[in-house]
Amino acid sequence: MASAGAAAPAEVQDGGRQPRSVRVVLLALMIAMLLAMLDNMIIGTAMPTIVGELGGLAHLSWVVTAYTLATAASTPIWGKLGDLYGRKSIFLTSIVVFLIGSALSGMAQDMGQLIGFRAVQGLGAGGLMVGVMAIIGDLIPPRERGKYQGMMAGVMALAMIGGPLVGGTITDHLGWRWSFYINLPLGAVALAMITAVLHLPAKDRSNVKVDYLGAGLLTVGITSIVLVTTWGGTEYAWTSSMILLLIFIGVAALVGFVGAQTRVPEPIMPLHIFRNRNFTIMSVIGFLTGFVMFGAVLFLPLYQQAVQGASATNSGLLLLPMLLSMMVVSLVAGRITTSTGKYKIFPIVGGGLMVAGLFLLAQMGPDTTRLTSGLYMAVLGAGMGFLMQITMLVAQNSVEMKDMGVGSSTTTLFRTLGGSFGAAIMGALFTSKVQDEMAARVGSGGAGATQQSAQLDAASLAKLPDVVREAYQQAVSAGTHSAFMLGAGIAVIGFAAAFFVREVPLRGAGPQGPAEDEAKAVDGKVPQAV
Repeated sequence: MASAGAAAPAEVQDGGRQPRSVRVVLLALMIAMLLAMLDNMIIGTAMPTIVGELGGLAHLSWVVTAYTLATAASTPIWGKLGDLYGRKSIFLTSIVVFLIGSALSGMAQDMGQLIGFRAVQGLGAGGLMVGVMAIIGDLIPPRERGKYQGMMAGVMALAMIGGPLVGGTITDHLGWRWSFYINLPLGAVALAMITAVLHLPAKDRSNVKVDYLGAGLLTVGITSIVLVTTWGGTEYAWTSSMILLLIFIGVAALVGFVGAQTRVPEPIMPLHIFRNRNFTIMSVIGFLTGFVMFGAVLFLPLYQQAVQGASATNSGLLLLPMLLSMMVVSLVAGRITTSTGKYKIFPIVGGGLMVAGLFLLAQMGPDTTRLTSGLYMAVLGAGMGFLMQITMLVAQNSVEMKDMGVGSSTTTLFRTLGGSFGAAIMGALFTSKVQDEMAARVGSGGAGATQQSAQLDAASLAKLPDVVREAYQQAVSAGTHSAFMLGAGIAVIGFAAAFFVREVPLRGAGPQGPAEDEAKAVDGKVPQAV
């Protein structure tokens, strides 16, 4: 039973198809999701050109860090605001903020301005992903939502493959500023489509009280965590006073946040959602999946470039086996979930395949062929395909409709934080292993080639003497082995957790349910559900 005033899922027409208006909204939502995912992929290829024009090489990392910090910190706040003030208006606001940040970033005249405008862009991006997930949760019942998993996985694959290609083409032919301006027409289309077609019920805002203290404490806590994982082992030593101070501030802020959530009527992240075992397990699995996925995306292209001799562009294309496998498996799993209502088997199988895929990837060496590494990647991609959307589906099914926003944002936040931890911890292990191997193989002189960074680009690699280059390729193989073995160990925890998932029936609009009113969530007003 939907709670009063909540948007209910849209009625499914004969033949299992959603009304045309719902499909139009879904298209607009996919465009918004593409905006959020594509941005960093495009900007990455443009960064050398940006630094060449604006200078500020010492602050280069902040162009990414500012965006990541703002996205992570704002995600739970956007989710709660959507629950309080209405999903549509808050989502449209997040798109506008993102587009303003994109336009300003394109007009930046120095690195300081670019960093600040990227933070604005990140604030908007925090609302894009959670808004997409929450609105889908409003419009489509969990039982029917599975069939759209392939669509979302496809958008992710398109962003990861197409981002570097699009970014390189735009930068070469139009200039780096168009790497930001390209967001404007896409965002305008999404804005127009959602404004015209999506009509969710209005919220009663008369008694709304925003938890400003909780929002502030959570922002400080998340910011501290992300800075620790971003700076630790790179900008500062893990035992430095700065990192230890950030850890203390982060822990204190999060402890204060948990205490504050028990004393306010509308907490930013209501703790009662964690009393549901499935929700808690899916948050944990989402964190672990993010840990593994971001690590794989970080180290696979590096291995392909340094060891297998692929170009930067081709290394993105060589991820196709993983991404296509993920997309196909996600689509199949979604269809089966829709037709049977069963889903517990998918986290279990997905967790097992992730462990197997990471273990296989850890076996790669200088002599591993691209075909073999592609097969290993396909195994990992299949595991992620079983997990990526199922975690969100089960998490949303585990909360009440009134908490759809915070449920979606919390799951998204855990996955984001998992990615930050994965990149930091696996990166630290990789760097340490590469430098140790270089010192062991060619002595301190050769190891100096990786003193500043264990990740050499193609130009730097080509300048190395043959003996040092071969040693570096061996060292990268050893580093990726250690990183992927760590990932396999982390994935084992997710695999074990999946066995504790309860097979709770997915909500759906049956003939006796609220389907008559639910179809009006798009194109018209939704009467209050009984």
